[in-house]
Order: sequence, then C-alpha cells, then structure tokens
Amino acid sequence: MTQPTPARRLDEFKPDARFAWCVTGSGHMLEESIALARRLPGVDLFLSAAGEEVLPLYGWTVAKLREHFKVFRDNSASSVPVGMIYNGEYHTVVIAPATSNTVAKCAYGISDTLPTNLYAQAGKQCVPGIVFACDTAPSVITQTPHEWVEVRPRAIEFENVERLARFAHTTVACSLDDLEAALDQRLSDLKLAWNTSSS
Repeated sequence: MTQPTPARRLDEFKPDARFAWCVTGSGHMLEESIALARRLPGVDLFLSAAGEEVLPLYGWTVAKLREHFKVFRDNSASSVPVGMIYNGEYHTVVIAPATSNTVAKCAYGISDTLPTNLYAQAGKQCVPGIVFACDTAPSVITQTPHEWVEVRPRAIEFENVERLARFAHTTVACSLDDLEAALDQRLSDLKLAWNTSSS
C-alpha cells in the first residue's frame, strides 16, 4: 500500500493563509463551534445548503455571520470556492459540527457538498483537516432549536467515525474539548495564537 504523503510544509501556504471552517446541518454544539471559530485568527466560513438552513434556527443568519467572517455558500454545482485550497489560501480545513451524513460522505470519499468537497480536496493537497463528529457516544444530549433531546447513534455512525479517523491528515474530534485541543495543536504547529477577543 502507498504511504501517505507528508502534510504540507508551512512555507507552502500563502503568508496570509486562513482556516476554512465548514458548517453542516447539525445543531449539536453549533453555538459553541461558532464561538471557537470566532476565537481563531483568520477564518472563512463555508456553509453546506443544510447548514445554511439550520444556522438561522439558532440565531445565525448569513448577514449576522458576515459581521464576523467571510462566508461562502453552497450555490454552485462544482463547488467553485474549493479551488482556493490549491492556491495555498487555506492551511487547515475544519468541519464543525459535522453531521453523521457529512462524516459518512467524507469517510467514503463522496464530495457532493461544499464541506465534503473542501475536505476531499484538502486531503489531496495534504492540508490538515479537523472534523468534529456529532455522533460519537452511545447517548448524546443535543440542543434542538426548541429543546434538549437525547440522540442514540447507530453502529453505522460509530463505524464511519472510526473509518474517517484512519484517514491521513485528519483529526476527528469527538467532543468540544477534543475540538478545542485539536485547534490549539494546529495553532501551535502554525505558530499562531488564539484571539484574545471574539468581538
């Protein structure tokens, strides 16, 4: 079997390269994920169509997001914005939160949304990816727009998370703490620091 290519060196990215943060159609830890994105230096948001539908249910309209980020929407069949990965404009791709659907697609090489396309192309460019998978425990308490509910993921969800975790240049976060730790490590690798203010 072919050995994975090493991750891209820092000097292969543009000096002002950024985080490409993808939002899918999950409300699980959505507010907390956006809060982490706001603490990072240099973040652009990439929304799936489902993500764009779900975000306003949690108070995040595209207009409000644009107060904090440059926002790319999933409105082209070929995911045109993905091309920026090839220009060294993004040093890291983050999918947070990632639905079980997105995790399954990434784990099986399907790239038919803006986030899954970004993840796939990042892998082909040896750009590190961080995926915050929602369905990682036998019982998950998650917030819907109206209430807290219990979700019991199926065996297939766990299998897909495990499969994705074996991919080169991929870190799978199974909790918000894992996500923050993975981002902290990536910042350290990049010799960057958290923003002191998210305003």
